[in-house]
Amino acid sequence: MESKELAEKIVEILDSKKGIDIETIDVTGKTTLADYFVVCSGNSTTQIKALVDEVEYVLKNDFGIMADHIEGRSGDRWILIDYKDVVVHVFHPEERANYDISTLWEKKGRAE
Repeated sequence: MESKELAEKIVEILDSKKGIDIETIDVTGKTTLADYFVVCSGNSTTQIKALVDEVEYVLKNDFGIMADHIEGRSGDRWILIDYKDVVVHVFHPEERANYDISTLWEKKGRAE
């Protein structure tokens, strides 16, 4: 599955579980970390965990795609799932506002 298609599928999965403010950030050419970041919020640590679990479950069972690694499970306020070309960030709204990675990566694309 191409990275753009994977990012779109992840957005569908997050939306199906009522993820909040889902956005896809194209970071192609801005970093070697990934081609896309998918960013989403959940209202509670329970919802954040459910969103992450659903992404993992659907990608593994329907497409045979396993995460390269997952970070942040201990705190459940910002969980990152690394699918190599697509990195998923699921935030609690406070953490999302604090780190504001959308604006950070938007600025990376502009000449400074």
